[in-house]
Amino acid sequence: MNFKLSEEQQMLQDTAARLVRNSYGFEQREQFLHSARGFSFEFWQQLGELGLTSVPFDEAYGGFGGDGVDVMLVAQELGQGLCLEPYLHSVILGGGLLAQLGSQEQKSELLPQVAGAVLQLAVAVDEPQSHYQLHDVQTCAEPVQGGWRLNGRKAMVVGGQSADLILVSARVAGDSRDETGISLFLLDPKSPGVNLRQYPTMDGRRACDLFLENVFVSSATLVGKDGEALGALRYQQGRAIAAQCAEAVGSMKATCELTLDYLKTRKQFGQVIGKFQVLQHRMVDMYIELDQATSMAMLAACMADQPDSAERSRTLAAAKFIVCRAARFIADQGIQLHGGIGLTWEYVLSHHAKHLLMVARQFGDDDHHLLAFSELMDVA
Repeated sequence: MNFKLSEEQQMLQDTAARLVRNSYGFEQREQFLHSARGFSFEFWQQLGELGLTSVPFDEAYGGFGGDGVDVMLVAQELGQGLCLEPYLHSVILGGGLLAQLGSQEQKSELLPQVAGAVLQLAVAVDEPQSHYQLHDVQTCAEPVQGGWRLNGRKAMVVGGQSADLILVSARVAGDSRDETGISLFLLDPKSPGVNLRQYPTMDGRRACDLFLENVFVSSATLVGKDGEALGALRYQQGRAIAAQCAEAVGSMKATCELTLDYLKTRKQFGQVIGKFQVLQHRMVDMYIELDQATSMAMLAACMADQPDSAERSRTLAAAKFIVCRAARFIADQGIQLHGGIGLTWEYVLSHHAKHLLMVARQFGDDDHHLLAFSELMDVA
């Protein structure tokens, strides 16, 4: 397999790296984090102007026509800079669902806006009881004249507090854990009957719970065929997992570099602590985990846009498991090797550690994906 980047891919990575380096210092990030949106709208627009938000979309909708590897290059740089913008949930997951399920009218109207960072999407598929199971849907959609009436609650909608539109999964038929009868709707969060409860996540980003009480949505807001959204939800979550693995690798790389620099400068007993062999061994262990996670993130990126299959699902589950394990290990070791300073809010490493712990639980933790992988293994 050829791991060398093409000229276009190298330019794409350099563009993303330069933008993050010039616009996303730690002090600037702190200002963005405490702003009204919880991220930098100016930086979000810059991503759109440079075409970075258009990478995964078809050229017919103003996109770059890129694949999973192109997305990986952008996501890794955003992860290394701890960027707060909703690239993963708006562009990859939300945009991917629209591209796969949307009608021609919906795609023509909305995808160019998503690709240009004009329209922000969020995705509401998790519920308090679902525990990573996309088919566990109790939110219901009742057909009424001219559309649908939504009732229920969605949990942990990342970026939902600032989204222009939210893609909401709701059950139109069957019992709460049936794999059929799930539809997807475009919801305006300002609609009557919609209530949001906002809160910060562990890593400082913003999310919300979505409460729906007799919310009317028109027939035009239905995305895809009625009751057949689950397959697309699982497929696009797989693409989001691949992008998240790349983002986590960027954050892990930054954590390892910060820790290595600290070991080279911090003095104890009259010498730099990097000379102590036991700390050198722990640093090597961190880089081994980083290399393994990087390899699996690359494999996930290569599989992300492949047709749905057991092999694709198995590969993505394996990648998420390895990356989850590496993220927790590197976060823990980075803090241990730094000592007390590693936990302080004023130091960037603590934010990387919190973000890595968040990544290890979003879209399924390591136990969830280990079980998924085992169930997909070929039995001789």
